[in-house]
Amino acid sequence: MYHIYALSDSTGRTVDQAARVVLAQFPKVYTEVHLFTEVTSFEEIGDIIKMAQENSGLIMHSFIKPELSEYIWYETRLIDLEVINLLGPVLNRFSHFLHSTPEEKPGLFSRLNKDYFRRIETTEFAIKHDDGAHVEGLIDAEIVLLGVSRTFKTPLSIYLAYKGWLVANVPIVLDMPIPQAVYDLPPDRVFCLTTNASILSRLRNVRNEYLQGTAPIYASYEYVQKEIRYSNMLCNAQPKWAKVKVTAKPIEEIANNIICLIRKCMTDKGKMK
Repeated sequence: MYHIYALSDSTGRTVDQAARVVLAQFPKVYTEVHLFTEVTSFEEIGDIIKMAQENSGLIMHSFIKPELSEYIWYETRLIDLEVINLLGPVLNRFSHFLHSTPEEKPGLFSRLNKDYFRRIETTEFAIKHDDGAHVEGLIDAEIVLLGVSRTFKTPLSIYLAYKGWLVANVPIVLDMPIPQAVYDLPPDRVFCLTTNASILSRLRNVRNEYLQGTAPIYASYEYVQKEIRYSNMLCNAQPKWAKVKVTAKPIEEIANNIICLIRKCMTDKGKMK
């Protein structure tokens, strides 16, 4: 059974009806909608998040109060729980179309859409700091991905940015040192992407064919082996850097592994206090 948690800081009619209208299109799927109305505190939201996490549920909300919308977004991104903000995107479209902001509460639109603007910020950050660019800005990154070419650094960065994380990625190239800025970071922010040489060589050969055979050395198995050994040497020299296997895994699974490592690190830090 699939659990949907519908939250509102008012009567809940909008979010409840929206959930049931959508679920009517899936008559063969067994679901249960849990409606919570007049939700006005962070404590209530926290309890509901725990229930949703335990049941691998989905959260929908129609919060009017911006602080509640912001709180639920920040709390759920760490545990990678799916959340649908019903009012945010609608207000965004109407505001652009009408060239105005909602009049009942001035500034409500921008605050309710904090997650929307956060995604813009994180996506711009990921693009700016892609493939080792602007290393001076790594200090602001929450996640830094290291890996040789074709270990999914860029798509991972964009996916994690969509999830609300400030992500940068830095390539590891044979016999080239990693920028000092990476070593200056707290080690729990750095994630080394590891892979299998034969599979990576096949991926690079596909790229080489696309480039009409202009990069044969880059794709050769021998060169890939050397580059992976060099990458492993650099990463193993920093035992506090996390190692993440990317071989034969979808982007979503790799990203979830990284988020789980971050969550574990935060839990461990909390225990130490």
